[in-house]
Amino acid sequence: MGVPTIGEEYSKLMEYLRKAEENAAMIAHLHNANDHREMAKLWLKVSENFKQLQHQLTQLATGRLQ
Repeated sequence: MGVPTIGEEYSKLMEYLRKAEENAAMIAHLHNANDHREMAKLWLKVSENFKQLQHQLTQLATGRLQ
């Protein structure tokens, strides 16, 4: 196992964030299916926040964060 690179660590971080986004969306779906509409909305917001974080980190990684 060699020395980790920034690119490798970035890729792992983005994969974890994608999985977190998907998991939060699934929790929202399950709450919605159980008629817990308010909880579903909150978990959907969590999912959207993970997606926004992915976008911001991509901007940071490409040097375009303002």
